[in-house]
Amino acid sequence: MPNPRDTISFVGIGAEYVTFRIDNATITYDATQPGGSAVVGRAVGLSAAGTVELVANGDEVLGKLIAVEPNLTATVQTGGYCTLPGGQGASLTLGKRIVGALGPGNARGYIREVNTSVAAELGVARGLIVDASTASATVVRL
Repeated sequence: MPNPRDTISFVGIGAEYVTFRIDNATITYDATQPGGSAVVGRAVGLSAAGTVELVANGDEVLGKLIAVEPNLTATVQTGGYCTLPGGQGASLTLGKRIVGALGPGNARGYIREVNTSVAAELGVARGLIVDASTASATVVRL
């Protein structure tokens, strides 16, 4: 039996959760999906006051979509450690800050490291890549 002390995991440490409305365009409720939506687990940003949408390329990442409710609200992790999916061919370098990226088929809700030569991205970059060994579950600190 493996020793649980040999397993390193940051996920969930310092987690903070906030309830927002969903934009009902990039994020929709679907009772047949785990967590209430097919896009649970992806990166979100603000689209309007108190409303979240899936991030696009270069967008500021507010947090991770945790659950979507029938009343069109969502639980979003806005702080602490979590995993987010890396974008299609995205650079994910340890210690770099993150911004939104596009995934397969130009799907929204993915992340990549900030492009430091793009001033607009520097202004919205946040978090920190802690472990990118699994791109589809990149560990970040929000």
